[in-house]
Amino acid sequence: MFTGIIEDIGTVKTLQTDQQSMKITILSAKMVEDVKLGDSIAVNGVCLTVTNFTDQELTMDVMPETVKATNLQQLAVGDPVNLERAMPANGRFGGHFVAGHVDGVGKIVRKRPLANAVYIDIELSEDLTNYCIPKGSITIDGTSLTLFHVEQKSVTVSLIPHTYKETILGMKKIGALVNIETDLVGKYILHQLKHSQEAPTITRDFLVQNGF
Repeated sequence: MFTGIIEDIGTVKTLQTDQQSMKITILSAKMVEDVKLGDSIAVNGVCLTVTNFTDQELTMDVMPETVKATNLQQLAVGDPVNLERAMPANGRFGGHFVAGHVDGVGKIVRKRPLANAVYIDIELSEDLTNYCIPKGSITIDGTSLTLFHVEQKSVTVSLIPHTYKETILGMKKIGALVNIETDLVGKYILHQLKHSQEAPTITRDFLVQNGF
């Protein structure tokens, strides 16, 4: 479990790819301070498992489904990436519940400054915006943000100067793809509501028809 509060911006050192999977090595002295094999690290919001490490770098495997569903497939050597270690049980919960399971990708279509903030409009599929509500939470490239505006196929978020500087979102240009994880709690609620609406009403006739 993560919180969406980025701890460090790492740098892609090496990439080994085949047609479907990847092995990625990332430079980040901060992330290896207390790392162990098998630990979870969120890379641009994608939960990956540490398979090797040194005092300066981490290596992780990326399976085919993750490559296909995220923007990790577009990474190149030298690219910056948002990094967050899994939240310790006694840690501060500064963001929101983030699983590191990306729902899909969005595209930055506009960035505009307003006073001390930068507003970013992101184009999403309707399947993703169905889980978005104004003032709700969303994770963009691993960063926990508040939704300020939601339309049928786009959302708007606002970055304060600290977030703009301390995450890769400030470096992203118009047209860049970003990983999206919608609110975990909202997904469970909507899933449950959908299935409860589809469930048959329990009546005497229903029980008789089913052998009771």
